[in-house]
Amino acid sequence: MKIISKTRLKMPALGQGTWRMGEDPANEANEIEALRTGLSYGMAMIDTAEMYGDGKSEKLIGKAIAGVNRDDVYLVSKVYPYNAGRANIFVSCNNSLQRLGVDCLDLYLLHWRGRIPLKETIECMEELVRRQKIKHWGVSNFDLNDMEEIWRLPGGKNCAVNQVLYHLGSRGVEFNLLPSMRYEGVIAMAYCPLGGTNMAARSNITHNKKILGICEKYDITVSQLMLAFILKHQNVAAIPKASRSFHSAANAKAYDIEIDEDDWDIVNKEFPAPTKKIPLDME
Repeated sequence: MKIISKTRLKMPALGQGTWRMGEDPANEANEIEALRTGLSYGMAMIDTAEMYGDGKSEKLIGKAIAGVNRDDVYLVSKVYPYNAGRANIFVSCNNSLQRLGVDCLDLYLLHWRGRIPLKETIECMEELVRRQKIKHWGVSNFDLNDMEEIWRLPGGKNCAVNQVLYHLGSRGVEFNLLPSMRYEGVIAMAYCPLGGTNMAARSNITHNKKILGICEKYDITVSQLMLAFILKHQNVAAIPKASRSFHSAANAKAYDIEIDEDDWDIVNKEFPAPTKKIPLDME
């Protein structure tokens, strides 16, 4: 299953996150196996960033995709805000490419908003496209006011993706950010779709009796339910992280989960959509 944006970007709806992967050599073999398992199940998109382990995540991915047909993997990386200007972005992008062992990124994101003017960052992103270093560009952790500013700037309509924290226990983006992005044709990429490091939020879901009852009914895990929740939304992709191959295989099965609307109604009552604007949640 793929999502297509107005900028003609075509990306997998379910991919793999790599935050904190590649940092411990003792885990390298398991993490590489997990990524390769995800690829074998069709989770072709792998998300990383120059920030993750100071490039160690990108190096790990480079090892995992060595020998894989480049057309069979969709690579996403992110640039630090302080590197997102003319002085550093071209070096940052080249460094990411070298660590990954590829010539071009499918998608390059501004990791979060910093002090460099968005106009300059957009101009640099467009230049990277012209140089064929990246195919598409986007942003991460941008709220609606930030997106509206981008759309007003020259070239801003070419912003293809906004990667945001989004999961069943954090639905604030549904109020006005996701609808506005959908109208403008910008894809939302949900990071930490399984709850991330907010253990309290995740515990509220994993210990909810009605959620557990639905999972038992469909013979699925809570994590699979949470992924299915993201994937049922139009124009939204998910990048769950898995450090073990069996978790990668379990995540991939979320593609095929079909849940009755009556049961989704129960989910929505237990963890309702927002009724007012909520500040953007971030990790």
